[in-house]
Amino acid sequence: MKIVKASEFKAKCLGLIDEVSAKREPIIITKNGKPVSRLVPYQQKPASFFGLHHGVIKSHDDLIGPLDETWEADR
Repeated sequence: MKIVKASEFKAKCLGLIDEVSAKREPIIITKNGKPVSRLVPYQQKPASFFGLHHGVIKSHDDLIGPLDETWEADR
C-alpha cells in the first residue's frame, strides 16, 4: 500500500486517482506523518446477489439429480 503526504497528494491528485484506478490498490494520505485519509478504487455493487459468483464457482456434480442413497425418511 502506497503512502503519500497530503502536500504531494494535492500536487498530484489526478495522477494518483488514475494510479489507484489502474492498479486497484488503495493509497494512504498522511498529514504531519499521521494517516488522515485513504483513496480506494471504486467498486460498483451488483444489483442483486443472484449470479454474483457466476463463472467463479464451478461444480462438476449433478446438483439437482436424484441420489442413489436411501434416506431414513424414505424407509
